[in-house]
Parts: sequence; C-alpha cells; structure tokens
Amino acid sequence: MIRILTIEREYGSGGGDIGAIVAKRLGWTLYDQLLTNEIARVMDCDCRVVEEREEKRDPVFYRLLKAFMKGSHEGSQNAQRMKMVDADCIREATETVVKQVAERGQCVIVGRGSAYYLQTRRDAFHVFIYAPLNEKVRRLRAQGKSEKDALQLAETVDRDRAAFIEQYFAVEWPDRHRFHLMVNSAIGEGCVVETILNGIDMFAKHKTKQIPAVQQSAS
Repeated sequence: MIRILTIEREYGSGGGDIGAIVAKRLGWTLYDQLLTNEIARVMDCDCRVVEEREEKRDPVFYRLLKAFMKGSHEGSQNAQRMKMVDADCIREATETVVKQVAERGQCVIVGRGSAYYLQTRRDAFHVFIYAPLNEKVRRLRAQGKSEKDALQLAETVDRDRAAFIEQYFAVEWPDRHRFHLMVNSAIGEGCVVETILNGIDMFAKHKTKQIPAVQQSAS
C-alpha cells in the first residue's frame, strides 16, 4: 500500500500547487510549508532562516568561515554558542523530520530531498514535475514577478537544487531512475493531478500482483 507521496520539482513548474491538490484529493497531510515549520521547530530557529538555506549549499565564504571555526580552538568552543544555522545542520534536521513524517504515513512531501531520503521505502511513490522554461516563466510572472526576475529565478534556483543534491547524495539532479513518474506540468494542473493519482493506483495494484509470485518462489 502506498502511504507516502514525494514530489520533487523544477522551480516554477507548479509542483507545490499540484502537491496541495493531490493531498486534498487523497485526504492526506501536505508537508510543504508545514515541513519548513517543523524543521525550524526542531532547530529552534526562525522559519525564514530555514527557508533561506533549504535545498541549497552554503556560499563559499560561509563554508570557509565554518572550516576556520572548526579548525581553531576558539572557533570550536564558540560554534555551539553561536548556533550557526547552515546547510549541513538544516540537511540533518530535514532528514530526521522527513523520516518521522514518513513513519506516520498518508502524507504528500514537496521537495527538500524527500525522494532521496525515502528511496528505500516500499510504501512511497516518487514523482518529478518539470516544465519548459517559457512555461515556468509564465507561472512565475502570474505570481507577480517581472519577466527578468522570473527568468533569473527559473535558472538559478534549479542550479542551487542540483548542487545541493550532488553534494549530499552524490548524484546528478534529478537522477531520473529514482522516480516512479515524471510529468510535464505544461499539460495542465488537472491532467498532472489525475496522472499522479492514476500512477499511484496502478503502481499499488502492480505491487499487490507481485506478492503471490514472491511468496511462491520463497516457498
């Protein structure tokens, strides 16, 4: 039985909105902003701090500062008191929270590397949502961004996500074989939602049909 849906997405593809619709259709809990809130609670910091560093690597100057602090006696003594919130500690907290959420089940988790953290779970269905650049720019402009900002965000945010996945999982984002389904959101949100729901249903039925064969071969 599928109890977990993860949605990885290109920035501007509408993955968050689609995840919200699917969660409502399934009657499951959506973990998007809610996941950020929980990570911030675990880390005892402001949500905005987490949002700024989620799915990103730390900038070079920050990594150098962190390396310096770890390499000096004074730095190692002060690091805990400073409560430095960086990509490493956010990643660790995210993994913990994502796995806790998955244990509860009946959840739709958007981004944050959830598909990679939960890759070995047999009750999870992993989806990747993408879109042509012009479609992503159109969506971002509909949210009030200028064409220049929309184009820049569509290019840079995914670059950060790719660097994050490469650094922490040693794979090239999105690493297609990790996903059960990849959908182009340019076909329309309604079509994407139905495709995901049908995919979950068909995959669950396929897994159920496989069980007797496995049991028979084991006997």
